[in-house]
Amino acid sequence: MSGLKITLMQQPLVWMDGPANLRHFDLQLEGLVGRDLIVLPEMFTTGFAMEAAQQSLPQDEVVAWMHAKAQQTQALVAGSAALQTDHGAVNRFLLVEPDGNVHFYDKRHLFRMADEHHYYEAGNKRVVFEWRGWRILPLVCYDLRFPVWSRNRDDYDLALYVANWPAPRSLHWQSLLIARAIENQAYVAGCNRVGTDGNGHHYRGDSRIISPQGEILASAEAHQATRIDADLSLELLQEYRTKFPAWQDTDPFTLGS
Repeated sequence: MSGLKITLMQQPLVWMDGPANLRHFDLQLEGLVGRDLIVLPEMFTTGFAMEAAQQSLPQDEVVAWMHAKAQQTQALVAGSAALQTDHGAVNRFLLVEPDGNVHFYDKRHLFRMADEHHYYEAGNKRVVFEWRGWRILPLVCYDLRFPVWSRNRDDYDLALYVANWPAPRSLHWQSLLIARAIENQAYVAGCNRVGTDGNGHHYRGDSRIISPQGEILASAEAHQATRIDADLSLELLQEYRTKFPAWQDTDPFTLGS
């Protein structure tokens, strides 16, 4: 399959109420068919709360719900959740296939301005996996600011960001998503939330899907609960990277742990 039909769900989140958020997304995903990838925001079961992992739904329950939605939609269902693990709390990006196969990535860059690094353990593994012929790199919110971690080593076609990115820095979000697409010659999708959280932070959304040349293929209206769709083409991506092979001139580097 050379095309990828992607959907981003730009939605508000109920503060620290997992069951309420799952019920909300039950309604949003009802009747949604014909997509390959459905993306929910960062910490979609709780909102971006430092105490979330202490009170959040267990991973098995979140994965079971995501699996049910993946079976229902016949799409990969993706989103991050605050979870407790044997080595501490993590902000874990889960991606669940209809057959129950689970991919996950633990957020590497923890947002120190909210003391996230005091409440969660940082991930140390960059993850790329394949879905329906596409190589996907999952990343979370603050990761967007760090281009080395996002760098395309000729190993991914789509960088996927989920976020709770506050409205005052929306320009950064929009600009960096475009930059990551252009510099990595890859599709980039960023799914952000809307509404106001329990700490009084406001979120515009500004979710978008961007081509390898930095063109905005789909963009969500600010402050609106909505979904956006785009159809991505692997042929167009490969054609562009062949005609303009800037990736061949990237500087070598070694990324430490």
